[in-house]
Amino acid sequence: MVDVEYIDLGTIDYKEAWDLQENLFGETVALKIARRNGETEEPTKNRILFCQHPHVYTLGKSGKESHLLLDETALQEHDATYYKINRGGDITYHGPGQLVVYPILDLDHFFSDIHKYLRYLEEAVIATIAEYGVIGERFDGLTGVWIEPNTPRERKICAMGVKCSRWVTMHGIGFNVNSDLSYFNHIIPCGIEDKSVTSLQQELGRPLDFQEVSNILKEKLAIQFGFNYV
Repeated sequence: MVDVEYIDLGTIDYKEAWDLQENLFGETVALKIARRNGETEEPTKNRILFCQHPHVYTLGKSGKESHLLLDETALQEHDATYYKINRGGDITYHGPGQLVVYPILDLDHFFSDIHKYLRYLEEAVIATIAEYGVIGERFDGLTGVWIEPNTPRERKICAMGVKCSRWVTMHGIGFNVNSDLSYFNHIIPCGIEDKSVTSLQQELGRPLDFQEVSNILKEKLAIQFGFNYV
């Protein structure tokens, strides 16, 4: 069974977390190259970062800047920042009450299939919200976890965007637990104009114990991928 280091970053500035991801990602990729060149036998490490961010909008490589509906002044008024980043996908929001998970995994320890990887992430979130009696589903052709897809009430509870190079991953999950959903009104979430977002709090009509939800998702990820935390 693969060992994965669990790192709880608490509430952390987005850029600080991004820099940490880049460093861990870069170290892992460099080690893989060294191993393949016969320069070392040191094994690669796997890590999962859990955190929350202050209000921030991030735009993926395939996104459109026009999907952010705030100018620089309005961003400041909403105490939010904005970054163009190197994951896949379009624009999304992170903020207090949203559980953000960044797996820095060497998929050679698991399976070399990025689509399967995304499905595993989705399944862990689906299993987490099921613990609260909420039914999460996949939406054909759209990554993430949805409530009542293909109905007039379809809404997204978890967004996903990843980067993968040499089968090493970074970026990951934005799961709305107790999120202030009004911040999604200032973007076209994931570039999808006609679908809404939700949170576990909105679905249940009460705020959740954030750490409890975090612990459950942590456990579900380990079960789904079949790894041990160290």
